[in-house]
Amino acid sequence: MSEQGIGRLAELRKLLKIERDEDFEQYKQHFARNNINYRREKGVTWYPVIITNTEIGLGEYLTIDVERTTNHNEPHQFSGGKNAALFSNHHPDAKHLNGTIKVVNPNKLRISLSVDELPDWCDDGKLGINLLFDETSYKEMDIALEKVINANNTRLAHLRDVLYGIKLPAFEPIDESLQITGLNQSQNNAVKKILAAKDIAIIHGPPGTGKTTTLVQAIRQTLKWEKQILVCSPSNTAVDLLTEKLHREGINVLRLGNPARISEEVMMNTLDAKIAAHASYKDLKNYRKMADEYFRMAGKYKRTFGKEEREQRQLFYNEARKILSEARVLEDYILYEQFDKAQVIACTPVVSASRIMRDKQFTSVFIDEAAQALEPLCWIPISRSNRVIFAGDHFQLPPTVKSKRAEDGGLKETLFERCMTIDTASVMLNTQYRMHEKIMNFSNRQFYKNNLLADTSVKDTVLSYDEDDYLLSSPFDFLDTAGCGFNEITNPESLSTANPEEATLLINHLKLVLEQFERNNKFGKIITIGIISPYKEQVQHLTNKVAEDEFLKDYASQIAIKTIDGFQGQERDIIYISLVRSNDIMEIGFLADTRRMNVALTRAKKKLVVIGDSATLGNHPFYKNFLDYADEVKAYKSAWEFL
Repeated sequence: MSEQGIGRLAELRKLLKIERDEDFEQYKQHFARNNINYRREKGVTWYPVIITNTEIGLGEYLTIDVERTTNHNEPHQFSGGKNAALFSNHHPDAKHLNGTIKVVNPNKLRISLSVDELPDWCDDGKLGINLLFDETSYKEMDIALEKVINANNTRLAHLRDVLYGIKLPAFEPIDESLQITGLNQSQNNAVKKILAAKDIAIIHGPPGTGKTTTLVQAIRQTLKWEKQILVCSPSNTAVDLLTEKLHREGINVLRLGNPARISEEVMMNTLDAKIAAHASYKDLKNYRKMADEYFRMAGKYKRTFGKEEREQRQLFYNEARKILSEARVLEDYILYEQFDKAQVIACTPVVSASRIMRDKQFTSVFIDEAAQALEPLCWIPISRSNRVIFAGDHFQLPPTVKSKRAEDGGLKETLFERCMTIDTASVMLNTQYRMHEKIMNFSNRQFYKNNLLADTSVKDTVLSYDEDDYLLSSPFDFLDTAGCGFNEITNPESLSTANPEEATLLINHLKLVLEQFERNNKFGKIITIGIISPYKEQVQHLTNKVAEDEFLKDYASQIAIKTIDGFQGQERDIIYISLVRSNDIMEIGFLADTRRMNVALTRAKKKLVVIGDSATLGNHPFYKNFLDYADEVKAYKSAWEFL
């Protein structure tokens, strides 16, 4: 490999360390420097708690249920899959017990610990739970980068050189006769490209173009030649969606990962569920129950007892461990069977490096939402595969980078973007099935070189074709608040920005739209509504306003209010976007992240309403083009019309 390529990968390792240090610094600021009450207020500590249940879980790990005894329903940052530690204020010097959160309820947590018995200090009360800094992903990314850098005369070395543009990708002759029913021409072309690729292929899927559908068909076709495929995505939501769609196609999918991060719809595909459904699971449970019983009997003998009691305690522990050893043999057999049967193993990249996956090697890895994944993250699954298929869109959400220094150094540049410069590797899906042509066209010009076409099924679809229903018959409106005196305000604690008057305008406009819709809705159609703002403070403001509004209470289940990231991959009949920024110095903050704005602007199916201050926005070239487009398609309205 060229010195330049190795240099870039070595630089990536340094940037990753900078990012990890920044992440840890932010964690410490929230956590380590502050007392227990402050940490509790910040939602990173529960104290005091009691242990309400203990049992032996999968892999012989002890699972405990803990419950808050005070401060019920206080907000917190605990969520499934995060690491946490059990500590004792009674024994501050005792070593904390680390584990992974499995289940989260308002005042209860289920935690899988990495021990097979609880230490004695757990009986003395004053227990608490701390949220831990999670280093696993950084470690796995660093290991993967080291592997890639040191690869020499191996398949990984060849892939690295292809992905870095040093060698050309190879393809089998394309089978032009293959036409999958239900796929359009560009989707079929993408599947053919994937089947012919020896090293890399890319599905470039702009919003609404059926990227997931295409990916599923490509996986289905690949399984005709390969026994098992690895499917990854940095987003658990994307992994779940693929799992669900592959399962519907009759494919045996094994969904790996923490159950707390997996959606209900795909629970039956998880390792835990498949083990529970196995014919030998009853025997495994009996073994565990017996071991539990012996541990419980051993637990009755406290450290204050004499020699005989200690010996008796040891006998019980030995018996428990012997039974657990038999359980492990049975568990290993059940695990082996699940992995052997699975046609697709679906997980996040970090999980693909976990203990149960260590020895697995694949012919193909499919990485969805690859444009959202840091380059080091992608190398984890690629390093255990012979070829890689990327799917994504580098004009939508970029990966999150916390360190400005790491971002400026290029950590935000993804492997997907790098590979998009390989001429022969990608196929762009060019027909979108989501939105009205006028909603699509601004993004089409800005990002997709006008190559996108709106399918006839959506091209002219609006909420009403009656011109008198002026709010329903227009697919796109821009409400300009310039001159209204709607000033942004910044929350000094969260440092996030809101615009209360803009929020009020949005709610009033939405009510007018819904009133008009109700008058026309003779068949009781359900309408879905999304309200988006790039700022968390405005999202909170809008959430409160909707909850307090009597008229909108009837629509509560149909309205979703989130930041842009919360709407990735989703769509609604109506989308409102509150841009918030309104100031004299024309400061637009992270509205300047136009890829993020592309996501927001492409979620609506039948109506898009954007609210913002043209005087603040107009100096930025992207928003100047947006304002010109609104003028061109007669979408421009002054907010004064609705005040």
